[in-house]
Amino acid sequence: MHTATTILGIPVDHLTLAQAVDQMAGMIAAGGAHQVATINPEFVMAAQQNLPFRTVLQQADLCVADGVGLLLAARWQKRPLPERVTGNELLQALAERAAAAGWSFFFLGAAPGVAESAAAALQHSWPALRIAGCYAGSPRPEEAAAIIERVRTASPDILLVAYGAPAQDVWIARCQTTLQVPLAIGVGGAFDFLAGRVPRAPRWMQCWGLEWLFRLLRQPWRWRRMLSLPRFAWAAWQERQRAAQFER
Repeated sequence: MHTATTILGIPVDHLTLAQAVDQMAGMIAAGGAHQVATINPEFVMAAQQNLPFRTVLQQADLCVADGVGLLLAARWQKRPLPERVTGNELLQALAERAAAAGWSFFFLGAAPGVAESAAAALQHSWPALRIAGCYAGSPRPEEAAAIIERVRTASPDILLVAYGAPAQDVWIARCQTTLQVPLAIGVGGAFDFLAGRVPRAPRWMQCWGLEWLFRLLRQPWRWRRMLSLPRFAWAAWQERQRAAQFER
């Protein structure tokens, strides 16, 4: 059994990338409907004000650490996470396992044509990967019934939803009871990375936790969203200080 660290009320599972994929393989084998969230500091801060989103993350079957800030906060709690599990790397690892196991993917979300390009990129690397379907759609409630019917007809093993947070994660939680997809994952901007629409930061910036700076330099309009990072660091530090006082 894996453990989790709670950071500002949000659980983050102690898993390496390989362990996360093993856990997801177990969910698919078990049947039923499962939800995975790829957590970063923006998620955690949004969940402080958005109660439905907070509830979704707290009830997800798995929350992986897609954010260097989470690793730092966990170290402050003296419960270090083993590594960062990014959405892009998770999809690559899942695709490799899926190609071997015969699992099928459904790509939902992003701009028109992006899901198809992302699927083609993964299938280029793993030709045996089964693609059950691709559809842009939207998280608007009035589209839910048609999208659910489309996904249920395709009957994928893994549903990848790229509507961005919190919309994608709330949408999955609301629809999974009807969808009954073995594994549904909110993947944010991963389709854009896979499709080559948005470049990833150089490896050295990823290693130093500077992907946020790379994104900000390329997309200056993100500066308002980036304000959540220092707010997260301050809130996580205060949480640790309160816990330290309680421990005395």
